[in-house]
This record gives sequence, structure tokens and C-alpha cells, in this order.
Amino acid sequence: MTRNPIDVASRVSPRLSALLGSRVDNPEVEQPVTLMAVRRFLTDLLPADFNEAERMHHFDVDASLLDELDALVEEFGATALAVDFVQSSASEPLSRAIEWVVNDENRENPPTLATVRDALLAGLGARLVGDGVIEDDEGNTLQSEIEALIDHFGADTLAETLLRYE
Repeated sequence: MTRNPIDVASRVSPRLSALLGSRVDNPEVEQPVTLMAVRRFLTDLLPADFNEAERMHHFDVDASLLDELDALVEEFGATALAVDFVQSSASEPLSRAIEWVVNDENRENPPTLATVRDALLAGLGARLVGDGVIEDDEGNTLQSEIEALIDHFGADTLAETLLRYE
């Protein structure tokens, strides 16, 4: 199974992304989780006659999770890894750290996740806590969060693409 070279998570609804994420993060589920495995899980939750009734009398204006999942299976294949379709973004504290690095006047190139990790290792988290930008307990999780994002997206991913504010 190969990873998809495009950002396929941007094509997934938040509801389906949450479902995929819950299956991927469940330690009791056989890994790696594929789109077909999630589809089987979803159809097992539905009554037997629901699937046929949904196809014959599809009244929903929005596509159901099953329809959306079927479209992904058709486009990317049943063995595509579900983790590739889970939407990820930085937490608000990490977004503040990323924003600080982005706004650094001495930086010539847009920062990558590796650049943000290096800044955190050099004490950026402590500086943000000291300046009151983030809480002390939030500063303690920045390093593990940036490492997880690097594992998922790669060190060369532009950090700005993962900004999120609540």
C-alpha cells in the first residue's frame, strides 16, 4: 500500500474524517486501516435493509457517509490507507508557534514543519509561555504534536498549511 501523493484529506467531509480517524486511532482495530475496512465497519452498523433502501430512495440532499466513502473507494481504491484521508491541523497553541515562526522577519523562506520543530527545540515554546501567548501546560505538548505532524505529513510540509484557530 502506497501513500497518496496528493492531499486527499482535503476532499473528505469533517464527519467522515472523524470516523476514519476514530478507526485509525482505535488500538483494537487491525492495522493498517483501509477504506474498505472502514466501509465494512460502517455497513455493519446499519440495518441490513437500510443499504438497499438508501440506494433506491436516496432523499438526502447531502451525500451520506457511505456514499462519500464509496466515492473515495472508487477513486482511490479499496486498499487506500484511511489515515491519508483524516484531516489534520495544528492545535491552537501550535498554530501560535507556527505563526510566530512565519512572522519572523529574519526568515527568507516560508517555514516547514522541520523549521518549526527546530524553533521549538531552540526554546520557542518557553518563550511563548513566558510572553503569555500560550499557557504553561500547552507549551509542554508542542514538541510531541509537531513530531506527530511531521510523521504524518513530512518534515518539508509548509507549516502555514496546518494553521487553525478555534
